[in-house]
Amino acid sequence: MTDRLMLLDTASLYFRAFYGVPDSVKAPDGRPVNAARGLLDMIAKLVTTYEPSELIACWDDDWRPQWRVDLIPSYKAHRVVEVVPGAPDVEEVPDPLEAQIPLIREELEVLRIPIVGAAQHEADDVIASLAAQSPIPVDIVTGDRDLFQLVEDARGVRVIYTGRGMSNLEVLDDSVVTTKYRVLPEQYADFAVLRGDASDGLPGVAGIGEKTAATLLQTHGDLTAIRGAASEAAAPGMTAGVRAKILAASDYLDVAPTVVEVVRTLDLPAVDARLRAPDAAQVAALDATWNLGSSLQRAVSALTARA
Repeated sequence: MTDRLMLLDTASLYFRAFYGVPDSVKAPDGRPVNAARGLLDMIAKLVTTYEPSELIACWDDDWRPQWRVDLIPSYKAHRVVEVVPGAPDVEEVPDPLEAQIPLIREELEVLRIPIVGAAQHEADDVIASLAAQSPIPVDIVTGDRDLFQLVEDARGVRVIYTGRGMSNLEVLDDSVVTTKYRVLPEQYADFAVLRGDASDGLPGVAGIGEKTAATLLQTHGDLTAIRGAASEAAAPGMTAGVRAKILAASDYLDVAPTVVEVVRTLDLPAVDARLRAPDAAQVAALDATWNLGSSLQRAVSALTARA
């Protein structure tokens, strides 16, 4: 058995589960458990299909860190329902999903899957740091394209992308990223800075889309070189129109890379991430309370088979 660490972008998965499983799935007391059951089915499929030897659920201790907002105030601003001074802002989460988050944490604990987060950082940063520090190959499970910047064949780091649904998972390595976006994984963060991302409130450079961003990176290599070329009157390898757009976005380009690039250097607690068979009594108690049924049993069976 080849050792391999699987890192779950947990919120990305439970949001997808919530919208993918009918809310008619309920606990005995009538509370919805659709997100919790859907996440269990996802874990069962991922463990069975990709056979990790270690598994960590990465958590958003702060889904919108203030240090990122200070640099780009629009960062995820459209998803804020309440600003909380001195603490993480409240994210727009449907009430029936919000109510299931304690259950999701409980089921992960019963499955003996460690939950790892970091103050003032997103799950993306936790994932990046764990991947950078892992001595074994890594699979990152996410629906967030920003994590494509972590793909690295030389270290065996892949992304299992859920953006097209759990029935159509896509495994991204160096060649897939390059084919899809015409940039190398190590250029992807600069590509995202230039292109922008409305879903994260990142404006990008006005008038620069994916095609132009990719062409600029192919020609110049990275954002620093692109800005250097734009600063020259002749703007080698760049049209006058593109040069003007890059120069006009100077203030944004000063700060955006820090926002988009994931943090790879977090000092995270050591956890035992090896797959282990869950305790039968704890599983039975969890199921009796929440009616997780076959979803829970599939997850237990998948983990036990790999333990």
